[in-house]
Formats: sequence, structure tokens, C-alpha cells
Amino acid sequence: MLIALDRVDGEALLRWSRLCVDGLVARCEEINSLNVFPVPDSDTGTNLLFTMRAAAEGAEVAGPAASAGAVAAALARGAVAGARGNSGVILSQVLRGIAEVASDEPLDARLLRGALNEAAVLATEAISIPVEGTIVTVLRHAAAAADACPPDAALSLVAAEAADAAAEALARTPSQLPVLGAAGVVDAGGLGLVVILDALVGVITGVTPERQVIVVAPVPPTSQAAVAPQPGCADDAGDQDYEVMYLLSGSDAPRVNALRSRLDELGDSVIIVGDGVGSWSVHVHCSDPGLAVEAGIAAGRTHDIRIACFALDKARAGVGSASGATTVAGRATDRGVLAIVAGDGAADLFAGEGAAVLRCDDPVTPVQLLDAIRALGCGEVLVLPNGALSAPELVTIGVAARDESHEVLLLPSSSMVQGLAALAVHDPGRAAVDDVFAMSEAAATTRWGSLRVAGERSLTLMGTCEAGDGLGLIGREVVVIAPDAAEAGRRLIDQVLGVGGELLTLLLGAEVPDGLADLLSAHVTAHHPGIEVLIYEGGQSGDLLQLGVE
Repeated sequence: MLIALDRVDGEALLRWSRLCVDGLVARCEEINSLNVFPVPDSDTGTNLLFTMRAAAEGAEVAGPAASAGAVAAALARGAVAGARGNSGVILSQVLRGIAEVASDEPLDARLLRGALNEAAVLATEAISIPVEGTIVTVLRHAAAAADACPPDAALSLVAAEAADAAAEALARTPSQLPVLGAAGVVDAGGLGLVVILDALVGVITGVTPERQVIVVAPVPPTSQAAVAPQPGCADDAGDQDYEVMYLLSGSDAPRVNALRSRLDELGDSVIIVGDGVGSWSVHVHCSDPGLAVEAGIAAGRTHDIRIACFALDKARAGVGSASGATTVAGRATDRGVLAIVAGDGAADLFAGEGAAVLRCDDPVTPVQLLDAIRALGCGEVLVLPNGALSAPELVTIGVAARDESHEVLLLPSSSMVQGLAALAVHDPGRAAVDDVFAMSEAAATTRWGSLRVAGERSLTLMGTCEAGDGLGLIGREVVVIAPDAAEAGRRLIDQVLGVGGELLTLLLGAEVPDGLADLLSAHVTAHHPGIEVLIYEGGQSGDLLQLGVE
């Protein structure tokens, strides 16, 4: 005969965390299949599992002899540090709610009611724009049911009432959130929470409730049409291409509040949660991951930065595809080189050296690059990004394109002149690791700069420039401001050759003035004897020319 627990100690909390992991493993794919909000990326089950596993691993360190408070605190810390996705961040607050009320004494019925109420408050406060019909709604109903139990109710009754109320609330989510009703599914995160609460019932009573089928409450046709899309809903998530998460420490409440306001400006699905001991987990969907990370840096010390691209997630699943004017030219071999290039002349240069070319005269998207990599049909693909995409985007693309039969290697070329230097030493007969090393070294040792004309008055590190001024850049920083492009070009060359070099490459843009290349070449001959000058028609827009020194 099973005897229900009347208190949950540290050892029982450990067993609960393990049972949660087992339950989420068993239903991970089912939860993933329900994932349509806030972004239909089919990973809610995976995110919950990773978060719960991180929490359980943190609690194992505390050990079964630790108090309920110590284990609960370890669960909360592990969950906040390892949280994945919206649902994982909310789950971390369920565990933090337990930690906030737990002490050295085991968790009884009164403390469980308090823990669920605290969790509901923390989860609601964490979200900038709460939306009904989500995991938070399910959590709130579970807490309310536990609170409604008689004061002398047994722990087993409180836990069972909370779990049953969560399941009932889950069945109502399609009528609360239009995107769920349209898809005919319940909220994925809410189902994950039911699994977790059922695991708690299992630990307390010895019998885990079986809820193989969640009955979806019927949604009247008129209710769907009458409800407008809510902020953060999947209907308007198309403008937010990235999910950004990171941990924040060394901050305080005012700076965290300022961070929340800034992230609200940059995107949606903003969730910031703390572990109660000075660390926060930050989550946002946005179109510019760099700005989201910069906002975190302004608020404290950021670490464990994770960036995912929704478009690539779809492409990985075979949903997305590139279209438009972007073309790929080149021959497929066992090892291919793919260069992102702007301008007809530059495209011919790279193709002439055997590289496949992805044109970026218009901004290239991550999905276009992913499709171009796959179109090569090579087992090994070396990518020369040439500054066309950010580092986080490239890392995400590399992960998406790799599998057991394809390797994608991203080379550190920040400009086309660095890409040309890398391509000049490419040898497909070498081992991939040796080829990549030689190409990366050639790119990294090529100092590069560019010559432009200022389009408007602006402030630079060198001071204020006026519209029409010539600007010389080394890397991405303005180092020369001059009255005209010719003078800026001469001074820029003097700077880049001032620390030595043997070969100067000039890649001319589409708008380079007639005679400017000859003028700069003559300047090199007169003032930097012994330097060889190579001049190519690039045809790129924006820069009058790019230059590289080897």
C-alpha cells in the first residue's frame, strides 16, 4: 500500500527533478509538435528538457542529504543558468518560486501553496507583455487551485489539485490564444508544465497521473475572428528573425529595468528572470542580435550568449528556401570555396580563382547563404564571408549546415581584399585543416582599408566630417578625413604602408573617379619604392575602392 508523503525534503526534490527529466524526455517530441507560439520553431519540448536537465544537474551537486532549501536553490540556479527559450525561462521561475519559500524544513502543503503563488508572480513579472493562453496562464491556474484548498488539506491533495487545474487550463488555451485555436493545438509550454506538476504528484503519492490525451476545448468560430492578434504573437513574429539569450551578472534592479525597456524597443518576447542571488537570464526575439547583446553589456557582464535564427531553423527542417536574384556560380568538388561578393568585376575575380560566388550587391540573408552552401554539393565547404554577415549569423549558419556528411568552415575574411588573399593560397590537395589554416593566416595578415566619400555631416573617431569629404578607413574605423577623395587616398596609403608591406592591392568600386587609381599608384611609386601595386576592377558600390596590404 502506497503512503503519500506529507512533506518533501531535499532527497524527494532530487527525485522529482529526475522524474521531470524522464517525463520531458518521453513527451519531448509531442510538445515540440504543438509549438506554434510565439514562433513555430518546434523546440519547446527540447528547451524545457534542456532547462530541467540543467536544473537537475545543479541539484545533484547539492546531494540527497542537503535540505529542501539547499536543493531548491540549486535547482533554481541551474535552471536560470541553463534556460533555453521562452518556456525554459518560465520554468526557471517555477523552480525559483520553490526556492524563495523553501528553507531548511521540508516542503509541506502550506509551503507548496506559497511556492506556486510565488512562481506565478515571478513568471508574470518576468514577461514584458503577458499573453493569455500560455504556460504562464496554466501556472496561474495551478497556483489558484492550490490556494483554494482547505488550510488543513494534505500535501497530496494540494499537489493533485494544482496538477488537475493545470491540465484543465491547458485544454482552454486554444480559446484564449487565436494562433493556438487556428492550429487546433494546446500551448506547448503549458503541456510541459503539466508534465512537471504531474511528476510532483508522482513523487508525493507514488502514482504519476496519466494524461496521454489532452482534450482540447472547442473554440467557437466567432471567438477566433473577434480576437485581434496580441503583441508578441506569432502573427507578427516575422519581423523578428533571431532569438537572443544570455546570462547577466554584476548588475542591479535599475539597470535590469533599463535593459528590459531597451529590449522592448528592439523586439518582443522579452523575458528577464533572476536566480535570486545576483544572476539574470535574458531572452528576446529581435531583428538585430548585436544591439540586443550591446544592451546587455551596458547593463552588466554578459556571458553564455546564445543566438538562434528562426529562418535557419525553418530551412533546417526543409521549410525555408532562398529566392530572388541571388545566384551561385561555380563547380562542385569534394571541397568547395564559397565567397560572398559584391560587384561584377569582383565576382569574376573570385570565380576565376575557382570559388563559387554568392552575390551580395543587395544584403544577403542567412537563408540565402545556407542554401548556397548546400547548392555546392561538397562534403567540405570553405566560406569567405568578406564582411557581408555578422559573426553570430555566420556561427548559426555553420551549425545549421553541418551534419555527419558535410563540414562547413568559416574563414576570417572581413573584406573582399582579405578574401582574395585567402583564395590565392587555397590548395584543395591539402588536408582541410591545413588549407583552412593557410587561408585564414593569409586573410588575417592582410591589412585592409577602404576609401569613401562622406554622404552627410557626421561625427567620427577622427572628428567631424562634412558631406563630400574623403574618408579613409582601416578596417571599419575612420582614420583619415580630407577635403577630397584623392588626398584621403594618399594619406590612407601612407598609413597602411607605414608599418611595412610588399604588395598593395586596389579593388576599384563602381563609382571611383577617373584617374584616381593611377594617381594613387604613382603616389606609391614616388613615396614607397619597392611596393608592388595590383589594380582590379571590382565594381562594388559604396566604397570608391578597397585596399589590402600583404
